[in-house]
Amino acid sequence: MSAQIELSNIDKHYGSFHALKGVSLTIEKGSFVALVGPSGCGKSTLLRSIAGLESITSGSMSIAGKPMTGVPPRKRDVAMVFQSYALYPHMTVEQNLTYSLRLHGVGKVEAKLKAGEVAATTGLTDLLKRYPRELSGGQRQRVAMGRAIIRNPKAFLFDEPLSNLDAALRVHMRKEIRALHDRLGATSVYVTHDQIEAMTMADHVVVMRAGVVEQQGSPLELYDRPVSRFVAGFIGSPAMNFVEAVVGADGRSAVLDTSGGGTVPLPAPLEAGRAVVVGLRPEHLRAVPDNGQFTLIVGNVESTGSTTFITSDDELVTLVQAERTGLKPGHSVALTIAPEHVHVFDPATGLRI
Repeated sequence: MSAQIELSNIDKHYGSFHALKGVSLTIEKGSFVALVGPSGCGKSTLLRSIAGLESITSGSMSIAGKPMTGVPPRKRDVAMVFQSYALYPHMTVEQNLTYSLRLHGVGKVEAKLKAGEVAATTGLTDLLKRYPRELSGGQRQRVAMGRAIIRNPKAFLFDEPLSNLDAALRVHMRKEIRALHDRLGATSVYVTHDQIEAMTMADHVVVMRAGVVEQQGSPLELYDRPVSRFVAGFIGSPAMNFVEAVVGADGRSAVLDTSGGGTVPLPAPLEAGRAVVVGLRPEHLRAVPDNGQFTLIVGNVESTGSTTFITSDDELVTLVQAERTGLKPGHSVALTIAPEHVHVFDPATGLRI
């Protein structure tokens, strides 16, 4: 694969505020890359910088091998799909789809033909004569995507496009967007604060924090080997449990600072007496009848029907079970976890040990 978008040491300042700090990123042609992170981390600023809607302070950027420094948005050959659909209300779906083509002098017959092709790809064939006010939220978002597709750009840039949709429609639309990406062989950069969207849609996930890239890799790489407590807490749902602990005398287990007490095995030996933070994913904890490694004193039990969430009384540990349970607040439950599923972080730096 060749690089479709290449960023090198990108910095962006808004006055005294340093929004992007030396961001370097290579996006391969045909890949689907998700930029994730909390509000204010710089993900949308980075996307808008790629589009040319924000000017970078320093660094270099290229798209399809061509330098983009100083190149205006209309000449970058990228298409953006925004959170707001930004459709022209007085135009039909067909007119919205063909607007950019008509601006560039494409004839009516050719534009109509292309609109028909894009409509077939996006499921809009029966809606071409309707106006945006006559469409559902999902249909409007498909029109916005169709308007981007018709240009056949070098890259698609999505800025939280599903945030305005309800939960069920978001699940449906993320499947549609990924399927569309695969059919077109497109290069897509997708900004979201929803790590489930990133995990299920992307080939490559970039986790951002305070203007820097905290970690990047495949979704499962980030899930299995988070480089920091920040990434570990951001990737995975429900979120990872973090418990303060001290390495035991044997160096191979950690004594937990929880109301239930007990120890967990360490994936590798550490210095005895060292203070650590252990990360335990709720789905990796197993309830056992006896001989557990540590004990959870039940504080709360929530059942969704298919899944049960059990939270400790000190709210430090949550356990997820597929089966239903008769546990009540005040009960104790013995837990165990395999050493390869225990994550260990430095309490001061937050980095993985």
